[in-house]
Amino acid sequence: MSEAAKPQRPQFRNIHLTQIAGYRMPLAALVSIMHRISGLFLFLMLPFILYLLDNSLLSEGTFEYLKGFASNWFVKLIILALSWAYLHHFCAGIRHLIMDNHIGLDKDSARKSSTGVLVVSITLMIVVALKLFGAF
Repeated sequence: MSEAAKPQRPQFRNIHLTQIAGYRMPLAALVSIMHRISGLFLFLMLPFILYLLDNSLLSEGTFEYLKGFASNWFVKLIILALSWAYLHHFCAGIRHLIMDNHIGLDKDSARKSSTGVLVVSITLMIVVALKLFGAF
């Protein structure tokens, strides 16, 4: 076969950052990416959380100060974001441990387990939000 008659092979290139919005990822991929983002967020916030814990244990005065600091609505939103990151990371981590044992690797099971992770983590986050903002 001559060079001119050969059909052109399709080219698969990496997706550029500007093309991400138009790319449709499966739900399992989104859960996996959110698992990584939540882990990074928890890792970066860990020194701040430990600093606050250390200061809250110094005396009753610093505890009361931090208690007042945490009653601000913006701080409550940050606490809620940290809670969601922890809950999502925990639920997705359990999913990944189950998948490490070669359970639920097919497409349908991966979709169901990723849906379950989102439902459970969002439900738990709503419960934490209700408690945090004084609903009960």
